[in-house]
Amino acid sequence: QVHLAESGGGSVQAGGSLTLSCAADKRLSTINAMAWFRPSPGNERQLVAAISRTGNIFVAESVKGRFTISKDTAKNTVYLQMNNLKPEDTAKYTCAADWIPGGGYDFWGQGAQVTVSS
Repeated sequence: QVHLAESGGGSVQAGGSLTLSCAADKRLSTINAMAWFRPSPGNERQLVAAISRTGNIFVAESVKGRFTISKDTAKNTVYLQMNNLKPEDTAKYTCAADWIPGGGYDFWGQGAQVTVSS
């Protein structure tokens, strides 16, 4: 089992920046991939960004150029740097870990609320 703890959410004005952190209780080298999700307008879970154990990165088109995912293996922590935030980025961002082989993202954090005002 992997426990994930997010931090860094908050409220900002449009154009501002926030950095979310997701600390895992396992070494990142044992986790296949870590990712950030948020609800889509249809309330489905939307993948925002992901980073694999080997460093491969995915960033959704809707946030590309504004959001950056990174990790610090010494701290077992993954970060989501969010710049030039827009009101439509307002959401609860949830961290997830793909730990069990073939299981997809199987462990989830509690989420961090990000609110962007215009």
